[in-house]
This record gives sequence, structure tokens and C-alpha cells, in this order.
Amino acid sequence: QVQLVESGGGLVQAGDSLRLSCAASGRSVSRYALGWFRRAPGKEREFVAAFAWRTGTSSYADSVKGRFTISRDTAKNTVYLQMNSLKPEDTAVYYCAASPRGPTTDLSLYTDWGRGTQVTVSS
Repeated sequence: QVQLVESGGGLVQAGDSLRLSCAASGRSVSRYALGWFRRAPGKEREFVAAFAWRTGTSSYADSVKGRFTISRDTAKNTVYLQMNSLKPEDTAVYYCAASPRGPTTDLSLYTDWGRGTQVTVSS
């Protein structure tokens, strides 16, 4: 089991940047992949990016490739999502999640979720 707390959301203008943080705690955090998902108003929750703590392997949704980057601070057990060139369609609640599997787009493989942080991008 992994406990996750997201932070860093806010209101920005199109083209701006934000960095979301996902602070993880619990036993054997390094055995999990950490993923970012988002849910826009009226939409299903969708995959954004994922990172395997142990191997450093990462993956991204096509909609954010080249704009979003995952990184980590091992001393703080924290994974970051650097979001650049934000677009209004990036507006959503962003969730951090943990999976005992490798980085995956499959929602059902994530066992632990944070409460989410709101990102709003104005045009």
C-alpha cells in the first residue's frame, strides 16, 4: 500500500507552466510505478503519464508528449509532473496513482490514488 498526496495545481494562462508533486509514503515505494491521470469536467478519467520508480522507465499520453515530463526526488519519495506549454484542454483534476505493475495506461492496474489537484488553464 502506498499513500499519495498531490500538490501544485492552480490557475494559469495558456502557454504557462506548472509543476505537480506527488509525495509517496509507505513500504516499498520503489516497487511501484507512479502514474498521473486526469479527469476533465464531463469526461472520463484518462491516462497522462507514468513512471517506474525502480527502472526510471516513463511513458506519456500522445496529447502531452513533448510538453509534460516526469521526474523524481528519491530523497523525498516524490515524483513530479512538469507541465509546459499548457493548453485549455489540459484543464482537469490531476490524480497521482500507484501500480504494482510497470508503467501502464490501464486504470484498473492502479491500486492506490491521491485525492487530486485542480489545474485550470485559461485561454
